[in-house]
Amino acid sequence: MFVKTRMTANPVTIKSTATIADASEIMRANKFRRLPIVDDGRLVGIVTDRDLREVSASPATTLSIFELNYLLAKMKVKDIMKRNVITISAEATIEEAALSMYNNRIGGLVVVDDQGKVTGVLTETDIFKSFVDVMGLTEGRTRLTIEVQEDQIGVLHEITGVFKDLGINICSLASYTQPDGKFEIIIRAVVNDVPALTDRLAAKGYPVQHVAQIGK
Repeated sequence: MFVKTRMTANPVTIKSTATIADASEIMRANKFRRLPIVDDGRLVGIVTDRDLREVSASPATTLSIFELNYLLAKMKVKDIMKRNVITISAEATIEEAALSMYNNRIGGLVVVDDQGKVTGVLTETDIFKSFVDVMGLTEGRTRLTIEVQEDQIGVLHEITGVFKDLGINICSLASYTQPDGKFEIIIRAVVNDVPALTDRLAAKGYPVQHVAQIGK
């Protein structure tokens, strides 16, 4: 799955010379949390709802509402925007985007092409939806957690072989290493006879630790 299939294409942008009041109104009206700043077709910065809240609140203790609104109407977006914008290509994978957001502790990425033109915006909500879709969580499947002592060659072959022998179609599969070093495999499938499956897996040396029905 690629960024281009999940991003919001052709996002609303604003010039750096626009006022903070204008930026605030655009974000409020469209329920945005971030707004790319574009001058002459190129990305030059970004402003977030947090930036706007901070600049709006900072003088509130010394200025009247009238004075504050006047100040915000005069201040420019370029005065508060972040210039070092973390971006990503539309051809990048969702995994790359998620890792970038995780490492940089941000909730969204601006998507740009090779010329630096803004082509989209990808948010943490898009990542979350991608996870739900990839794992098939809305389709109504049985989720099985299988704990393996070691990540050895052939483990997946043996486990999936049990599903094949029982005529069970695997819809999604994920694996990861737990903090204690044990290897955990998560399988989602259409399972009509859970006891028969779990007994066969246990006989192969792969006891099922948890079973849940998720979705429809």
